[in-house]
This record gives sequence, C-alpha cells and structure tokens, in this order.
Amino acid sequence: MTTLVTGAAGALGTRVLRLLADRADLDVVTIESDRRLHRSLGSDRHVDADCLVHLTAGDHDTLAERGANALRVTEQVLADPAAARVTHLVLVSSAMVYGAWPNNPVPLTEEAPLRADVSFGFAHQLAQVEQMIDAWRLAVPGRTVTVLRPVLTLAADGTSSVVRALAAGIGARLDEEDPPAQFLHFDDLASAVVLGHDQRLDGVFNVAPDGWVAGETVRALAGTPPRIRLPAWLIEPAVDIRWRFQRGPIPPGLWPFAQHPWLVANDRLKSAGWRPTVTSEQAYVEGTEARWWTMLTPQRKQELALGAMAGGLLFGAVGVAKIVRRARR
Repeated sequence: MTTLVTGAAGALGTRVLRLLADRADLDVVTIESDRRLHRSLGSDRHVDADCLVHLTAGDHDTLAERGANALRVTEQVLADPAAARVTHLVLVSSAMVYGAWPNNPVPLTEEAPLRADVSFGFAHQLAQVEQMIDAWRLAVPGRTVTVLRPVLTLAADGTSSVVRALAAGIGARLDEEDPPAQFLHFDDLASAVVLGHDQRLDGVFNVAPDGWVAGETVRALAGTPPRIRLPAWLIEPAVDIRWRFQRGPIPPGLWPFAQHPWLVANDRLKSAGWRPTVTSEQAYVEGTEARWWTMLTPQRKQELALGAMAGGLLFGAVGVAKIVRRARR
C-alpha cells in the first residue's frame, strides 16, 4: 500500500511520518520539495497510491511564506492524475471554520454549520477546501474522506504565528471576562491523522483535548497581570495597541477568535478509538515557553521602538508643558 503525504516537512508532517515509518506493508511518498510548495504527483508515474494525507492546506505559515493559499494548493493536488487513483483522503482543516461568534453553542459538534468570517481569509479558504474535498469524494463511488478540525495546536518545535498570536491574545481582555479556550498538542493531532489513515474514517471529526481551560486560567498560565479596568472610551484603543504588538504580523479578522468561544466536542473521534494524551494546559505551556519579545519580527521590533520613542516624546512634552504652566503661575 502506498500513501502520499503533503506538508511532510512541517511540525505535524514529521510526526505523521514518524508514526508511519515502521509499517512494513506501507510505502510513504512525500510530494513536496524545498523549492516548490507542490510537485506534480504524476512526476513519478510508477506510484500507484490509494491514500492521500493532505497536511499542507492547514499549514498557515508555510502557505504564507510561499505566497500560496489553501484553496489553490488543494486544487493542484486534486487535479493531478495520481490523485484520481486515490480512494481515501485525510484532510487537516481547522476548527476555525466554525467561526468565532458570541452565539456559538458550547461545545460545537461536527453538525454545526460552517460560519467562517470572510475577514479571516485562512479560515474561509479552509471551509472552501472542505467543500472541494467533499465534491471530490462524491465524484467517484467508493471514495472516503477523513476531515479533521483541530483546535489551536501547539508544541515546542512547531507553534504557528497564528496560534502564537491567539495564545497571546486569549486571556488578555481588558473590559470583560475572557472566554475559555482549548489547546491541542501536535503529537495528539498526528495520532488523529494516523487513525483516520489506518481506519479509513469517513466524515468530519473535531480534534481537541478533553474539556477546556477557563479564561482566567489562561491568564494565570501566561503570567498576565491582574485585569485593570479602563474607562470605556480607552478600551478599544488599548486593545488595538496591545493586539498590534503581539507575536509578529496578525492576519486581519483574527481578533474575534480571542473574544468569543469556539470550543468543540471530541466525542466522535474518541468513539473511533482516539485518545488525547496532553491536556490543554500542558500544550499551552509547552507551546508558549518563549517570551513574547523573543518572537517579534524585526519589523515589529522597529515599530515597538518607534512607538516607545513617540510615547517618550509625548510624555516629555506633557511634562514640559506642566512646568511652563507652573512657572507662569
């Protein structure tokens, strides 16, 4: 049996390959190179695969780094002749496709409608990718698809910029109580991918640890200082400034995911035999060990320095003005 794997070089891909490496009856073929995001599956015409594990669609940082998007990459993969011979596909999507809304049920099940906000392009693209994969499944009788929707996934060696930003933003609200959150370890996501591969699970499966973490607990784990109540007119500017200088560039539309709950149930995947081994608290601590200032991009550091300089000048100007007023009196 031959399995094709996209995204093999990432934090998730390396774990999946490690779990599949010892299968004597399995030949694993990766279909990416260092130079190009996608290499034609048909370039090796002797490869006759029956399973495709598609990890690249859910890898935000790799897509952003290479100027690609989840929808276009998936179109390339499915359009290749080799994909036509595949009978089972495992797709790693994201629980972000549910959207972050104040009226989300707690928890969200796989039957919940997809309401990804178009302002956050990555989640919206993944919702479209899921539709594309479902159309691919229905096109040929006998095809099956495992769609995995993980929550925020972290590890010491692979936390993405989006997850870092959200991990820093969750538990940092100034005006209201923080929503609860879920954090998944890459090891547990990799085991879910392999389970979907081995059992040919057909359908959609949320991937999350048991339960969730209260917003106040996230604040405590992050070492966030006690909440300071600000006047209503100052809350929005303060939040904008704080969010802007989180860990690197923040994609537009991401902020609602730190404001509203989007917790998911994991019952369906657990009924198939999957078990989480790392709690939300453990995954959060491991994935956010580095101090926030060590992960700032050079551009953010420059912006922060300029902001501090401007603040210092403003503070000095106010001080001088007070001295002048007192002298005149």
